[in-house]
Amino acid sequence: MLGGIGVAPPLDQSFRAGDLGPFGGNMDYPGIAEGARLYLPVFTPGAYLFLGDAHAVQGDGELTGTGLETSMDVSFSVDLIEGWTLGQPWLENAEYIMVMGIAGSLDEALREETTGMSLWLTHTYDLDSSEIAMVLGASLKYEIAEIVNPHINVVARLSKDVLGGIPAIKHGR
Repeated sequence: MLGGIGVAPPLDQSFRAGDLGPFGGNMDYPGIAEGARLYLPVFTPGAYLFLGDAHAVQGDGELTGTGLETSMDVSFSVDLIEGWTLGQPWLENAEYIMVMGIAGSLDEALREETTGMSLWLTHTYDLDSSEIAMVLGASLKYEIAEIVNPHINVVARLSKDVLGGIPAIKHGR
């Protein structure tokens, strides 16, 4: 997995390499692995994509402050999707849609990713708040991805099987 992948932060801010935020960064989430698609908002022309911090394995939360660090050859491609952003990192793989809540506390991170997943469901499926509540209440799973850096990263996972019967809106993606 890649522990760090991100773009330049908003408002010409700068952060230490170990930090994370809406721009991505040191997210340390094992789901950022082969076959996953990571979506990041772009705040600066050119985006300034960076990646690194390869881990052979890591437990949930990167509790000790490090995974089993390794070198890695990585192949990736970049596409620019214009016209819509969630404003925070999210990803998908063959099984799940995952939204990251990155904040200064666990409760804030939980609110961030649950709100992000709700926005994604509204954008992708045009669900209203009561429909979203039913889907999330019955199916949402939480994972603690990062607890040792300046910000906490909680990931909301929603199985694509749950969404299989809901027709998606076509947005040109």
